[in-house]
Amino acid sequence: MSIGPDHLESTFGYRTVTATERRDRIRRVFSAVAPRYDLMNDLMSFGLHRLWKRRMVKIVEPARGDVIVDLAGGTGDVAQAMAAPDRQVVVCDPALPMMEIGRQRGLEHVSWIAGEAEALPFATGSIDYITIAFGIRNVTYLDRALSEMFRVLRPGGELLCLEFSEPHRWLKPFYELFSFLVIPRLGAWVAREPEAYQYLIESIRRFPDQEQLKNLFDQTGFGDVHYHNFSFGIVCLHVGSKQVAELTPPAASIGSR
Repeated sequence: MSIGPDHLESTFGYRTVTATERRDRIRRVFSAVAPRYDLMNDLMSFGLHRLWKRRMVKIVEPARGDVIVDLAGGTGDVAQAMAAPDRQVVVCDPALPMMEIGRQRGLEHVSWIAGEAEALPFATGSIDYITIAFGIRNVTYLDRALSEMFRVLRPGGELLCLEFSEPHRWLKPFYELFSFLVIPRLGAWVAREPEAYQYLIESIRRFPDQEQLKNLFDQTGFGDVHYHNFSFGIVCLHVGSKQVAELTPPAASIGSR
């Protein structure tokens, strides 16, 4: 039931809303589920989300001094896996309650900055890697978000995007049954937010599939775009690079535009 990316801003799951309402509703969802977000991820995926994220992180090969932004990084689990003293790892997320939980954990070598994908608070050509795990589905304007990621990457930099996608045909009936019957009930029982997890499963169905998202990467200007299906297509990792030939002015600081 995926739809074109130019219509995502008018949806909240299966509901039709304004772009402003979508943005506000999604912020409320993540503020509400923040205290039990990581636990719910473990329960919903049987812990597989940790393996999926670990496989994404393994592809990142930072050099000394590189700047890595984990966009929609929430509580910082992906950032923590990439953090080291010789690089700068930044969690960028519009959901302050999510980041506050990560801050309270005292993650070493991780910094935090509030920001939306459609208007990233980083200078052009200042970032070496952008990772985003299960967050791109929640942006308001997908084309703008991809353009912003492309803008802030340095020539040669990479975007790694992990997101739910279209499972193999044989698996789909079982996956649909589990999604619609089990996940909202888990959300009600564990997080006490069934509506939030109803949105989660509906938003997955509205989001572009593997090939559609690859085409959007291509249209944005990313090169060498490819993807890897995990768990028979339930999750997909898209990778794209900003080609070295793309000229961008040097940036003095990642904190300015």
